[in-house]
Amino acid sequence: MSPVSSPVKPTTYLPSEIDVALAAIRFDTQGLVPAIAQQHGTGEVLMMAWMDRNAVAETMRTGRACYWSRSRQAPWRKGDTSGHIQTLVDLRIDCDGDTLLVLVDQTGVACHTGRHNCFFQAIRGGALETIAPIVVDMDKTGKD
Repeated sequence: MSPVSSPVKPTTYLPSEIDVALAAIRFDTQGLVPAIAQQHGTGEVLMMAWMDRNAVAETMRTGRACYWSRSRQAPWRKGDTSGHIQTLVDLRIDCDGDTLLVLVDQTGVACHTGRHNCFFQAIRGGALETIAPIVVDMDKTGKD
């Protein structure tokens, strides 16, 4: 599976709408909020990542999912390295304002392991088992 252009038109927001969203979000003491990326239409949960204020604003402004990498301590736009982009369809804020649901159109795979989503391990017969195959060799495309 190679990355292709997303057939969905990105959803973008006006600066005033971004300000409303940022005011409603309760960032933690490190300035972060958990963001769950979900495939629009199917409801498949793809991944969980963190966003800071700038990542939320950038995602809403450009229509491309942008996160905060805690390991790199830097912004991380999904797909810049691998080509496996997430096109924003809708950004939702939960009832407490402390978690985001990022509805996206995923191009390629969401997980840096090369699996379609990051939730590929489950308890089966009392043991942790891998339940989804690797579909893309990320060493060839670059991880992000």
